[in-house]
Amino acid sequence: MNSIVLSNIGRFITLLLVQVLIFNNIDLFGSINPFPYILFIILYPSSGNKALLYLTSFLLGLAVDMFINSAGIHAAASLILAFARPMILKFSFGISYQYHNLNILKKVTKDIFNSLEVFSYISISILVHNITLFALELFRFSFVLEILSRTIITMITTLLCSVLIIYLIKPSKK
Repeated sequence: MNSIVLSNIGRFITLLLVQVLIFNNIDLFGSINPFPYILFIILYPSSGNKALLYLTSFLLGLAVDMFINSAGIHAAASLILAFARPMILKFSFGISYQYHNLNILKKVTKDIFNSLEVFSYISISILVHNITLFALELFRFSFVLEILSRTIITMITTLLCSVLIIYLIKPSKK
């Protein structure tokens, strides 16, 4: 098997287990729950099979839904993030990401804070996921302020947890 396929399988399983065993048990102030499992979608290779990304994103969200009884909202939010990912990549890195076979994991672990491109890519991806998630969860126009506040607070905690995880999986420099 290809090493990229094995690393994606390992990342899928590891992030799912970390989300289910650790982060689903964190509930700050009653409504803040970080979702670093979406790092799988964010770090998926840009040259990877898109159909496989959509399928694995849906399955990852569905697995999280099954563990927390959330009626499919994580599956929907993960799938929407997977579909929006090419637009977010184009916005953050420009059109060149398609032609240069952007290795997202190396780019992210190399300069997460030194590059506005990388920071905007991660932040916008988390924002798309969280706003979709909370809009589907609350699903009322009268809850717009609550949707926005929960999105921003959860986005900040997810971003902090994701940066921590990225630094933990950072490849060693040889």
